[in-house]
Amino acid sequence: MINISNLKKSFRTEEVETLALNQVNLKVEDGEFVAIMGPSGCGKSTLLNIIGMLDSPTEGTYNFAGNEVSKLKERQRTELRKGNLGFVFQSFNLIDELTVYENVELPLIYLKMGKAERREKVRSVLERMKIAHREKHFPQQLSGGQQQRVAISRAVVTNPKLILADEPTGNLDSKNGIEVMNLLTELNQEGTTIVMVTHSDRDSHYAHRVVNLFDGQIVTESKNRAIGAMM
Repeated sequence: MINISNLKKSFRTEEVETLALNQVNLKVEDGEFVAIMGPSGCGKSTLLNIIGMLDSPTEGTYNFAGNEVSKLKERQRTELRKGNLGFVFQSFNLIDELTVYENVELPLIYLKMGKAERREKVRSVLERMKIAHREKHFPQQLSGGQQQRVAISRAVVTNPKLILADEPTGNLDSKNGIEVMNLLTELNQEGTTIVMVTHSDRDSHYAHRVVNLFDGQIVTESKNRAIGAMM
């Protein structure tokens, strides 16, 4: 699904150039669950943004599902993201002015899906995520764990090929964090590919593979025995 080769990303100001990623090579197969770890400032979020087509590399290639992303213009990247990628963020990134239902429905509106089909998909995913009883509430009326359930619902309502999770339990207590990781594990077991950035050793053990970044380079990779359902 993902094939990144000799990828570099630099940021320039008038006085200095910062190399955020340097000669990164990474492959992620369909159905994998990969955790990306490393200290703050090592390039984790930059790499996730490039995988998510929110940013472009300075050099190198990035192939997603047969598409060479590094050569696409911004509008083309936006079209490729639709329906293929779902995002889950530490800060939830829900729209405060929209209800739970409306937040989850939004990606389907972008896909120009009909109202009846949208209703069926939204209510189905809210039921699955055990948050349907809150569909008329606004994000600020929910706990952190509930907000992250809504964020995951929004990420998966389009049945994406890939979910990108950036510190998905970072703002949650231990109990809610484990529940969120078990939800991601269930989605992965059903075939969704997941790439997750995390500082948490506990969360990294849910992944099949852990990739460690340091100073913009991959320094180690190791395989895990995923433990999700056992937590």
